[in-house]
Amino acid sequence: MRNVCILAAMGVLSLPTLHAQPAPPVVPTGTVRISGSAKGSATQLPKHPASLWGSPYDRSLDTLGIARVPPPPLVPEPFLPQSLAAWLKQKTFTGNWGGERVRLDNEGIDFVGRYFQETSGNPVGGSAQALRYAHEVALGADVNFAQLTGTNYGMLHVLITERAGLGLVNTLPALDSPQEIYGGGQTVRLSRLSWEREFGRYLETELGWMNTEDEFAQSNLHWGLNLYCQFQSDALCGVPEAVYNNAAYSYYPTAVPAARIRLFPFGDHRMMIAAGIYSADPTIVNSHNGWKLGLHGATGTYIPVQVGWHFGGTDTKGALPTNIVIGGYRDSSEVDNVVAAQLKAIEPTGASLGELPAQQIRGRFGGWVQAEHMLQRDAHDPARGTVAFATFIWGDPRTAISPYYVTFGLVRHGTFASRPDDTFSIGGKLDFVNRKLADYVSTQQLAGNTTLLRPSSEHAVEMNYGWHPAGWLLIRPGLQYYWHPGGTNRTPNALLLDLETGVTF
Repeated sequence: MRNVCILAAMGVLSLPTLHAQPAPPVVPTGTVRISGSAKGSATQLPKHPASLWGSPYDRSLDTLGIARVPPPPLVPEPFLPQSLAAWLKQKTFTGNWGGERVRLDNEGIDFVGRYFQETSGNPVGGSAQALRYAHEVALGADVNFAQLTGTNYGMLHVLITERAGLGLVNTLPALDSPQEIYGGGQTVRLSRLSWEREFGRYLETELGWMNTEDEFAQSNLHWGLNLYCQFQSDALCGVPEAVYNNAAYSYYPTAVPAARIRLFPFGDHRMMIAAGIYSADPTIVNSHNGWKLGLHGATGTYIPVQVGWHFGGTDTKGALPTNIVIGGYRDSSEVDNVVAAQLKAIEPTGASLGELPAQQIRGRFGGWVQAEHMLQRDAHDPARGTVAFATFIWGDPRTAISPYYVTFGLVRHGTFASRPDDTFSIGGKLDFVNRKLADYVSTQQLAGNTTLLRPSSEHAVEMNYGWHPAGWLLIRPGLQYYWHPGGTNRTPNALLLDLETGVTF
């Protein structure tokens, strides 16, 4: 349903992740740190040094509240690329705007934009064969006041998204959407409007309209890539889907009133503690609430906490990195028990649900454990390597549709000798449906109700290849296979054919 960082999935943007990296080296007064100084190109301060790849707090230098030394005057360059080869080598589809984009970026104003689509069809299995397309267009900006004004007033984040299209999740059916880009309200919406500031080495805060997925249960970055979003399935991409299926976790592209903090007890990358408070608003996903800023409709508060540890070096040097995160939450909302709340979504249309128990539950709990480890890096090119990850999600058995949920995967960065930025990914999920649903259906079947199907589980695997023919273009064909689509064994197992494409403006 969502994608916290499509740009990170495409390998063109780094986002805040779960721990802290060592502070960047201080630039002596009067010196300048520059890159891209080849003749005919604009001179631009570096934002994502390759030496920091894999550091789990891999934020670009312009987010650290450091007023950088201004670069030398820009080298004039044409507005349009001089050749097809030059166009394909650009980092963005629209280029540097004759140098104006670089000038603004060096002053602390960074524009972001993208188009992303996912098409998925099931030629085999499922309740019916179908082909579905969905897309997202996003435009936004990050304003670094430290660079813009010379004083650390923090950063302003703005993001507006538009989603449209149809999802295969409804016709397959599936508990977890095969297209993560589908959902969250197919409409134009404000997806982020927040102020972020770092206070020294030990504390960082953010306040405004945002979603829990920007921070909690999120993948770390490797080679500038969001590991989970190397997959099209919503079961993996962004965060493991059970995290928000089980409670009022707000997910991208929605935005709710919220605040969060990060603490770094040692002032470096070894450990991070994060906590937040978010409005629990089940109506925010409705298409007419794309610009909702108030608290009306909220059922309570969602309070997540997590602790992360980083071991080893970075992706490109030192010991192979390992990241471990343990987190949990409390949702103060009062909700129906799992049978009353979830059975209708699993059973066929028109099934007789019987006398559903009407018990209300106040206060849901749950948690997650995440781990990722770099298995190897190539000796001849340390920017190529392989990372494995796994997650375990636990949800309150009184209310959670998936009290036990597991995801796993392996991502290879740098495939063939001539393809240093391409990826190969394979992963999957084990979704164990709440036993209380199966017990209730069994009781109904013994009483003669034959319209209900006994819920069991829904497991799936995905495999894809991420081709980057240009720095601003991603083409990713893939396959998915679902066991027991929809969480019952009455629906034939399904094979899906996928195609993702993304363009960074």
